[in-house]
Amino acid sequence: MRASRLLSILILLQLRARLTAEQLAREFEVSIRTIYRDIDALSAAGVPVYGDRGPGGGFALLDGYKTRLTGLDASEAEAMLMIGMPGQAAALGLGAAAGRARGKLLAALTPEGSAVADRIAGRFHLDPADWYRAAEPVTWLPSIARAVIDQQRLSLRYESWKGVRNRLVDPMGLVQKGASWYLVGRIDGDYRTYRVGAIKSLTVKAERFDRPSGFDLAGYWATQLKRFEEGLRPETARLWVSTEGRRRLAELGAYAAKAVADARAPDANGWAELDLPFENLEQGARLVLGIGPEIVVIAPAALRAAVREVAAAAIERQDGLA
Repeated sequence: MRASRLLSILILLQLRARLTAEQLAREFEVSIRTIYRDIDALSAAGVPVYGDRGPGGGFALLDGYKTRLTGLDASEAEAMLMIGMPGQAAALGLGAAAGRARGKLLAALTPEGSAVADRIAGRFHLDPADWYRAAEPVTWLPSIARAVIDQQRLSLRYESWKGVRNRLVDPMGLVQKGASWYLVGRIDGDYRTYRVGAIKSLTVKAERFDRPSGFDLAGYWATQLKRFEEGLRPETARLWVSTEGRRRLAELGAYAAKAVADARAPDANGWAELDLPFENLEQGARLVLGIGPEIVVIAPAALRAAVREVAAAAIERQDGLA
């Protein structure tokens, strides 16, 4: 552990030129006294590190010194793909390893290349959570990630709309969709998806499993996503929508935005015909009423009737409070 920290301090000094004991202590979550001992250890090992007191002081390496000790250890190699995604790396329990791997990669570059990479990294940030939505608790995520990497079976207690059940799962991979994480697992050769936030308890088993060589996590997820979206909205409505109505409709989600993009050419007044998928009559009626007078149902007739029924119930409720 200390050897890893000493190497990391050396790489940071090479990258940032000068760092105070307080900065290093915060970086590695140790005491300032420990940092002073680490600096002494580096000096004793022949590393030309020196310290300046007062404002603008700190520790630095002798000009021109450059370490070549930049090889990645096993944990850093595992975290390579998480470099540039510190939030996701930390959630998976790979944050420290990803940070060390990033430092080693930067240290291996020329000074000019390192400066460019550092500048680019500081100008882009990924935030997967949608507006007004907090990320789900990820209590089990680091343990699941470790089991995915080590190919160890998981015993989990999972809550779905069918109730709470126990499962013995081969963890094939993890997917982040928006603010939620999903575990893709295999049970008796069948692949299933579990929302990590719905896992009530989890145990990593000692037994390991063989991962199928042909399994493609990204391909599996794309197929499941398409199947889910098609099954979620099996009905289709033919609508007559104004310019303002199409703007409001497009804000309801990707499926609605696509329907607006595929709309037929509008007439002289800006009204256009389009086809919109919906879940069921009640959901479709509430969606139409939410757009107000900017949308008219052409078909099916059952949806027009549902719109009238929901609207009449709303009017009756409002009149009852008058």
